[in-house]
Amino acid sequence: MRPLIRKRSTAGWLMLVPVMAGLAAFFVYPLVYLIALSVSRSTLANTFQSYDGWENFSWMLTGTSFTSSIITTVIFAVSVSVLQLVLGLLIAYLLFTSVRNGKFLRAIILLPLMTPPVMVGIAWKLLLSPTGWINSLLSRAGFIEQPISILGDGRFAFPSIMLADTWQWTPFIVILAYAALQSLPEDVFEAAALDGANSQTTFFKLTLPMLAPALLSILLIRMVMAFKTFDLIFVLTQGGPGGATDMSTYVIWRTALQEFDLGLAAAQTLYFAVVISIVTLPIVLLNNKAEARL
Repeated sequence: MRPLIRKRSTAGWLMLVPVMAGLAAFFVYPLVYLIALSVSRSTLANTFQSYDGWENFSWMLTGTSFTSSIITTVIFAVSVSVLQLVLGLLIAYLLFTSVRNGKFLRAIILLPLMTPPVMVGIAWKLLLSPTGWINSLLSRAGFIEQPISILGDGRFAFPSIMLADTWQWTPFIVILAYAALQSLPEDVFEAAALDGANSQTTFFKLTLPMLAPALLSILLIRMVMAFKTFDLIFVLTQGGPGGATDMSTYVIWRTALQEFDLGLAAAQTLYFAVVISIVTLPIVLLNNKAEARL
């Protein structure tokens, strides 16, 4: 009996070898390499020139604008994620309750999601230009007397990035929320209807509590994706005007591939990863509590 158990145990460990090898190749090695870069003086042409200790981290916090870009990125990621979750849930709920056989409508809603991010940036850059459709609309409505540079104005550039990102990624929330709504048990709603519950009571007392774990998971996924926003910044503003839209991903790219300072870029990346973990941790904890309660 014991030899059989040992054979099964050995076979189980052998089956884990490909997984462990893949984990080491795609996670452990890049992480160790990144940490080594962050404590060294490294350029794109010549890595690991010397050991610098915490100098890159010190310079990152005191001698660069990376801290302000972190704040901007956190505000952006949290704001667009919550906004898109609310809009996506509302649209998904309307499709689920009011639209029957709406396959064509769902396909139309998916178009922004299927558009390449660079094309989304180019389209919105044309829309937001002084000669674009939005300036024309504002002028006809009497809100402005002459065209304005929306992306060149610090007051409007950041909300414009949020608008473009919301247009692109809200359909992603719609699809996931719609799938979550379809997974809810129908007998619960039938029982509520027999008890005389109206649609508003049903939504807030039944639908939302049962959807809470799924919605928190969707929010977590979308927030992580929002933290990685790069394409829109690169195409629309390149961090301007005056650093108003400087996202951490763009600053890291600029440090590594324009200033060629890989050591500093690695330190920025590690710091950015820690910030993402801290910001998303409450959502993970809330998700665990919602699943346990459900």
